[in-house]
Amino acid sequence: MALGNSPPMKRLSLLVGLLFSLSACASGPRPPKLPYDGWYVGLAAPRHMEVWVETVDVLDQRGMAFFRVHGGVAGYTRKPEGWHKGGGKMKPVNNVDLPERIFLRWQSLAEPQAYKIRIQIPQWVRDEMVRPERVFCQGSKEWKNDHRKMITLGMAPGGIVKVWMGGPCLGFKEVGRFQAEIEPLGPYRGKSNGQYVPIEPENKAYIDQHGIPYGTW
Repeated sequence: MALGNSPPMKRLSLLVGLLFSLSACASGPRPPKLPYDGWYVGLAAPRHMEVWVETVDVLDQRGMAFFRVHGGVAGYTRKPEGWHKGGGKMKPVNNVDLPERIFLRWQSLAEPQAYKIRIQIPQWVRDEMVRPERVFCQGSKEWKNDHRKMITLGMAPGGIVKVWMGGPCLGFKEVGRFQAEIEPLGPYRGKSNGQYVPIEPENKAYIDQHGIPYGTW
């Protein structure tokens, strides 16, 4: 039925509904309701096993995609073998709801090889991220409510990825160990122009002398 032929009250109702719909579209999605301003993503790798992270993308629990929330160099452990279980080079992720999936693409400069992986984040992780825990904080020497709002992505040669979650005053819990796939397209043809980022001479010298300790991650 045409709007002009509608009774006055019906026309008014239709107009109000139309204006409300347009207002909702213009305002965009609601901001995430989290007990903190934002959560964090950390990048980690074993010592000398240098990586260059091309992108970390996030699909949050609202179904919204956010690209390149983190990237670049990682924080390194003290030893080539094993992990330090969390930490790494942290970056805040603001105005993004809790992660549903994380897409990671990186260059393993120790090999060299490009890898990619999509990691499904379990619901229990999101539940833990918003659940406060009373803890004695070693830094401030006081009791406080803390949240596990940090997610660390650990990358090792062979495409091994480990994920942990933790908080500023809380220990890290392992989320899972994953196997990435080789990126058939090779390095990203952006900043590196399709070439691998050069490995640091110190790391190359270590690998030339000791090799890569596959199987220790």
